[in-house]
Amino acid sequence: MIKKLLFVTRFEDLCFDAVQSLLDLRRTGLEHIVFLNVIDREKVALRRGTGYQKQEEIKLREMANIRFIDWAETLFEQGMEVGVYIVVGSLVQQVVRAVEKEGDIDLVVIGHRKTGRLQRFLSGSDTSEIVHRTERPLLVYKYLVQEGLVPDRPFERPMLASGRLTPDQAPVHFLKELGAVCREISVIHVASEKDLKETTAMGIQKTRKETRAGLDAICDVFEADGVAARPHVYIGETLPEIEKAARECNASMIVTGSSGQGAWQQRWMAGVAVALAEQSAFPTLLIPSGR
Repeated sequence: MIKKLLFVTRFEDLCFDAVQSLLDLRRTGLEHIVFLNVIDREKVALRRGTGYQKQEEIKLREMANIRFIDWAETLFEQGMEVGVYIVVGSLVQQVVRAVEKEGDIDLVVIGHRKTGRLQRFLSGSDTSEIVHRTERPLLVYKYLVQEGLVPDRPFERPMLASGRLTPDQAPVHFLKELGAVCREISVIHVASEKDLKETTAMGIQKTRKETRAGLDAICDVFEADGVAARPHVYIGETLPEIEKAARECNASMIVTGSSGQGAWQQRWMAGVAVALAEQSAFPTLLIPSGR
């Protein structure tokens, strides 16, 4: 259940329409949104070009405060509780600090910025570090306007990239609790061509059926709570096939675990989760195994 979320924004990557698209979560218990604006210390200096400027920091803080006051007034009218942090520092450090201060954050939401290769690498590191250090589900929100896909209700049609999950693992349990806002859940697994050890048509279909049985077990968990769920098996390279599946399933977001039970599964899920957060056109929800 999501009762309180931390919404992290630098304003250029997430605006109030993103907040509004998440308000469907009130049907699952959402009642409190905490806003966090992290001002980059280097940005304060670069705007003047003469070293750190305290007056520039004050100006940026007040500009952020004006935006948050406007947002909060709208949410207050809808019966929501609101909290605000406006701080100077590194993104990861301040997100971790805010989660620790609040104590009961159920979901962290951050924006996605298109950057160069080096910055993408650093952003990916931030993504994995936030999940690891906060142990909270992390939604990397993407607008998709350039793709013609606007996620008005990101949780309406999630697609779970299973990576051989079992029904009792964290991503399945997390989505199960959001049944009130999920209209349909797609559950997929991407098998590599190496998984097709058999060379005959009958042998290949046997592999597909065995994989499908695991997906069916996960779908049964959702359908037991009245949420439609459909299993899908894809074959090929993991990331391109997940992206293809999301488009074909008309998914509103991609959901995956950020770690797993075994060493192999942990490496697979962690690597895929961060890569999806960096590269996918879809909003990406990363769920740590401890949740």
